[in-house]
Amino acid sequence: MRRSSTLPLALPVAVALALASAVAVGGTAPAFATTTGPGGGAPASGPARAAPGLDRAALREAIAVGRDDGATGVVAEVTKGGETWRGASGDVVSGHRVSRDAHFRIGSISKPMEAVILLQLSAEGRVDLNRSVQHYLPGLLPKSRFKEPVSVRQLLNHTSGLPQDFEGDPAVPSRDEEIERRLDYLTFDEIIRRTLRPEGRPAPGPRFSPGTRQEYNSFGYRVAGKLLEEISGHSYRYEVTHRILEPLRMRQTKAAVPYRATPVPRPYLAGYLPRSNGELVDVHVQGGLPASMTSTTGDLDRFIRGMLDGSLLRPAQTAELFAIPKGIDGKPLPFVGDSHCNTGPGRGTACFSVGLMSTPLPDGSVLWGKTGSDPGYRSGVFASQDLHLRAVYAVGTSSSSVNPAAAMSQRLAPAAFAR
Repeated sequence: MRRSSTLPLALPVAVALALASAVAVGGTAPAFATTTGPGGGAPASGPARAAPGLDRAALREAIAVGRDDGATGVVAEVTKGGETWRGASGDVVSGHRVSRDAHFRIGSISKPMEAVILLQLSAEGRVDLNRSVQHYLPGLLPKSRFKEPVSVRQLLNHTSGLPQDFEGDPAVPSRDEEIERRLDYLTFDEIIRRTLRPEGRPAPGPRFSPGTRQEYNSFGYRVAGKLLEEISGHSYRYEVTHRILEPLRMRQTKAAVPYRATPVPRPYLAGYLPRSNGELVDVHVQGGLPASMTSTTGDLDRFIRGMLDGSLLRPAQTAELFAIPKGIDGKPLPFVGDSHCNTGPGRGTACFSVGLMSTPLPDGSVLWGKTGSDPGYRSGVFASQDLHLRAVYAVGTSSSSVNPAAAMSQRLAPAAFAR
């Protein structure tokens, strides 16, 4: 199984912008969406209540999908102040209804959870974010290639300069192989070994000097996962369950079961990948990585609230969530590539903190959150720092392309900036 760490995420960011911007103006309720009070739940009988500030028409457009979009269905939850809107679009492949409570795979949204665990360990005095990976995991980074220290903080804010997952591997799986490999399960150790000590190809070195640039890097979080397991003495699954899921009552969120392929719990949002003959395969059963997880929009909303409101972190550690790395000149570091950090006045400069990414809105405000990608799924969770505005979404795909719903993205852009 191979999962790209640098997938362009234009669709998820566009969805986030549309959802977040949509709540700034008024509108009318869509037929398939439901407005609820805080905490969700079933709609009240009788006429739907108006939710001040929520533009239902824009939200409806944001999650509407057609057969030519490359997307099969969407679930979303948007909150402004104390009012919450939740909606779902139908599975256009199977024709089945999609529940607003549907589970889905969250991809890299687990990265902020890894960051929270290490920040908690930092507050407990068990890890120093300024100490190096070489100090905590001696021998993991070969000295002959990695001569400069890489700090724990640099792992978490994407400034480590480490290679990408499986860097240099020329093998590109076919569509059919991609479908079959989704059932594989890889440990942190296996990914680290196959990336740093590959067989049959040159071993990679640093991409740049640590702390001089920012580049989105999933491999850094494989090393971070290995580090938190070494320091805590427990698996990621144990730590995330006891430190995050149970305290926040995220009962619908589960971490991957080691060495097993497991289904997304029902009700679930279906994600599809096409075989070489065009047949669409429901890929909700997957193996994944130790940090692979399934969740719901309601649970991810609980997570972003708990992450930012002090429920999980002390003030000093919470401040790390909003600290964009800067150079010696006091300016944000340059960002490598154009798959992220490509919107707003700071385009081309760092937009990731420890665990989160910042997304500027047209009115100058900023959302903080994370997108995620797993085979068949794209997702995201974003919130304003004061939690007044929050948005969570997941998209099931029907394409193996890196941008499976360009048509939807193009429709979302005008909806996001309409006033």
